[in-house]
Amino acid sequence: MSPVVSIGAAARRPCTLVVCRGCCCGDARKNPGIDHVWQLERLRSAAAASRGRFAVRTTDCLGPCGQANIVVVQPSHEGRRRGGRPAWVGFVTDDASLDGILAWAEAGGPGIAKPSPLLELQLVDPRKV
Repeated sequence: MSPVVSIGAAARRPCTLVVCRGCCCGDARKNPGIDHVWQLERLRSAAAASRGRFAVRTTDCLGPCGQANIVVVQPSHEGRRRGGRPAWVGFVTDDASLDGILAWAEAGGPGIAKPSPLLELQLVDPRKV
């Protein structure tokens, strides 16, 4: 079997935080009392400060609305090469959740670093919801 060779952007792809902002995630009616705009700004500011170690993007509804807010932590190219797979984090509604996600992304994300034990409790299997 020949080795996998990545070229272009795929070879430089960082860990990426995909923040759901669909029908329930980011909705003050679903999760009142949470500053959803500030959460997204905090993630984006941290990504900018990381100098390319991780990125943030938003998406429409991902599906597990009962676990809103959802953030998918996608592995970097290197993390995927090491066996990392996207990790779905549910109930991202407080500072501790954001802290855990940011620390994990800073450390390299799936395949490179393990999530904190607290964050592990929030992992969601999207196939089972």
